[in-house]
Amino acid sequence: MSHKEFKKIPQNDREWREKLTAEQYRVLREGATERPFTSPYNKLDKPGVYSCAGCGSPLFLSDHKFDAGCGWPSFFEAVSENGIEELQDFSHGMVRTEIKCAKCKGHLGHVFPDGPPPTGLRYCLNGLALNFKSITD
Repeated sequence: MSHKEFKKIPQNDREWREKLTAEQYRVLREGATERPFTSPYNKLDKPGVYSCAGCGSPLFLSDHKFDAGCGWPSFFEAVSENGIEELQDFSHGMVRTEIKCAKCKGHLGHVFPDGPPPTGLRYCLNGLALNFKSITD
């Protein structure tokens, strides 16, 4: 998966399309969901930080990642409560809690109350919405 690094958050649709791959754009800007078990981050087990592919904000630590068996990278805790926005999502005949990056408003995935201790939360993320930076490289 390729991504482009950039210093400022795009201000319009044209800039977003220039900065993101077509797949990242569909997830981050249009709220799409990648197919389960397709993200290389799903099974990644290296120490590091997962950041927003849209703006680079740190969102999750590898220490808080777990295998939920759902097909998407899952975490039980965000780096900061202020880094994630939660919104009610009534799509697909369900009531869920959507999570977005607080900085760029990119769609990340959903959070569910069926995760492990200590939080009991499962942040279920689209790998296309993330970049990973190893702390051992």
